[in-house]
Amino acid sequence: MTRKEAEAFQTILKNSSSPWMDGSGELGSVVISSRVRLARNLEDVPFPHLLSDNDAGLVLEKVFEAAGRIGEKGFGGPVIRIGLSEISPLDRQVLVEKHLISPQHAEGKAGKGLVLRNDESAAIMVNEEDHLRIQVLRSGLELGEAWVLASGIDDLFEQNLDYAYDERIGYLTCCPTNVGTGIRASVMVHLPALAVANETSRVLTAVNKIGLVVRGLYGEGTEGQGNVFQISNQITLGQSEKEIIENLSLVVRQVVTEEVKVREMLFRNHRIELEDRVFRSLGILSNARRITSDEAIKLWSDLRLGVELSMIPGLEMKDVNEILVLSRPNFVQKVFGTALTAQERDVRRADLIRKHLASRGV
Repeated sequence: MTRKEAEAFQTILKNSSSPWMDGSGELGSVVISSRVRLARNLEDVPFPHLLSDNDAGLVLEKVFEAAGRIGEKGFGGPVIRIGLSEISPLDRQVLVEKHLISPQHAEGKAGKGLVLRNDESAAIMVNEEDHLRIQVLRSGLELGEAWVLASGIDDLFEQNLDYAYDERIGYLTCCPTNVGTGIRASVMVHLPALAVANETSRVLTAVNKIGLVVRGLYGEGTEGQGNVFQISNQITLGQSEKEIIENLSLVVRQVVTEEVKVREMLFRNHRIELEDRVFRSLGILSNARRITSDEAIKLWSDLRLGVELSMIPGLEMKDVNEILVLSRPNFVQKVFGTALTAQERDVRRADLIRKHLASRGV
């Protein structure tokens, strides 16, 4: 990284807000964000798990050079090129908590890298499972818009790199489920009302039965903390990008309809109990002197539901969504810039949340 890139990178690490968290976009009361990710590999180069450290470094160099040629105009904004082995394990984990890299990518082995747009809306993981994982994040249900930007960036990389491509089956990827278009579209949804009504399992099981995948807050192998789930396509072969995005959008709309229906029922028939739950959570978040990360995300879920139902005047969705990042263990440690025990993190986390809500007049 250049000095300018390093300064911009540190700003990103300490910023608890991102454009994809601002609460805008279609169906933003339920849909937190939309992501489109494209898996691409270089021709005649082994997949990342088979690369030597030296060859992985050469791949990283090629991708960084291509990103430099594409430039700010091609990405739609300034970008930072980051070698993951050159930054601390803590910084890598903050990137995971901000959904900019995967937990697997955070291992930081030689040759792993990240090309990141300054506003965090676009990122390219280098040498994760594939040589390139191009991803675009948008607020709300905006898969179409995310696809347009991801496809545009992909086209520019394809002009500068030789992709592994087969005329019959499409893009070649490390995992067979990504062969074809190489697209993985996902939508992050918040389903607190379904959880209160014990309906989450029924709805998400139905989603699984029609060929989509439901994962937790940080993707594969993680739980649905805070009643947040990611719904994505499973297969990329045999369908066009448009068909995959349209199908996922249709299913997500049905899930949103179920969540909204239950919210309305709870608000109509159990309003006092619902308000009590929301304001108890707000009271704890606004006053507690110690909060664990697990407790924070549970309370956050109740608070977000209250904002979604217009129970808390003056508190905007983007303000609530920020808590999802600033309450995470590694982000807390990054903000205070020193090694903290678990108990110390709980104290500092509570302090961060109190000050955040107080600055919003809550």
